[in-house]
Amino acid sequence: MSQPEFDVVVFGATSFVGQILTQYLFDRHGAGSAELRWALAGRSQAKLAQVRGGLGESAADLPLIVADAADSAALTALCSRTRAVISTVGPYALYGTPLVEACVDSGTDYCDLTGEVQWIDEMIRRFETRAQASGARIVHCCGFDSIPSDLGQWVLQQASQRQLGAPCTTVKMRVKALRGGFSGGTVASLMNVFKLASEDPALRKKLGDPYLLCPDDRRGEGRQPNVKGPALDPDFQAWVAPFVMAGINTRVVQRSNALSQQAWGTRFRYDEAMLTGKGFKGRLSAIGLTAGLGGFLLGAALPPTRWVLERFVVPKPGEGPSPAAQASGFFDLRFHGTTDDGRSMRAKVTGDRDPGYGSTGKMLGEAGACLARDIPDLPGGFWTPATAFGQKLVDRLQDHAGLHFEVAEG
Repeated sequence: MSQPEFDVVVFGATSFVGQILTQYLFDRHGAGSAELRWALAGRSQAKLAQVRGGLGESAADLPLIVADAADSAALTALCSRTRAVISTVGPYALYGTPLVEACVDSGTDYCDLTGEVQWIDEMIRRFETRAQASGARIVHCCGFDSIPSDLGQWVLQQASQRQLGAPCTTVKMRVKALRGGFSGGTVASLMNVFKLASEDPALRKKLGDPYLLCPDDRRGEGRQPNVKGPALDPDFQAWVAPFVMAGINTRVVQRSNALSQQAWGTRFRYDEAMLTGKGFKGRLSAIGLTAGLGGFLLGAALPPTRWVLERFVVPKPGEGPSPAAQASGFFDLRFHGTTDDGRSMRAKVTGDRDPGYGSTGKMLGEAGACLARDIPDLPGGFWTPATAFGQKLVDRLQDHAGLHFEVAEG
């Protein structure tokens, strides 16, 4: 493994996000360069060739690797050829475990875009000791879930330590603006979580644990804030409503604190919500967003309505926003942190594409390259984006991927 053939292999290159990621890497690195040697992988030679053909004649030398997500021998052979694997093959709880195990046992680095926290918890509990022994660095949640939240909060904390001499022990993330759509793959992952939770009371309890992903000896203390309905936020002087991704991002951020030896405090508090505006209009918008999200979650939790949603409402796997919709998308996230003595720090993270697809493809590509090339001294184990990459990925995202991070006091 000291001189593998590739730096990065994109596994699931024919998926909706996989094709976006492939286009991004080709635009950045061509069919391979001294900066990044990469290849495409998936279960169908014909479909891989079709994706490569869509890149143009100059992509003709881009290598293709055939491997099925359920074929352990093929996955092990794939891992032997690369420093890192980027996986877009979900739902991960259904299809992702054999590849993680192959990477762990071969000492190959791995990243993905999953938001399935119950599966991440299972992977950590099953494989972390083996990853530490083999040297494999495993980094889940390297898309919109949860790079902007995790790195945005990390950037805020670095600035707070530098400028205020203390960490922010309470941090809020608020979505100021967002434009984007869902793909069928993301919906399939969400629906699988709802299906499993509806059948398993123990899983429902686990999903409600804000410290689910923290090591048992570094769980935080106290209850965590959780915006469940319309509320007036005094720090932002605006109304807020629940944010659908909060249940994922908050768990990742809490794990970052735990892996950082609880540098932000044993009672560190972090929550996320949508900003809906000021005054009566903002309140009405918060009520409407809460009702809409609640209706969707209720429908997804009940088998008959879940079937209707999957059949007639939500996109199918392989479907998603058009290239024009991806290009016109964006996101603007705002952070407010408070130290124990009441001083405050603010941060902003913005992205220039549809957050879940156009921007996620770029984030995932830079995370994979960073994993393969930029962090040789990181030991094996299961890491978060902030604890694995830190400033190195922030720099890559700002230089190449259309993200911007800003901080200010007060």
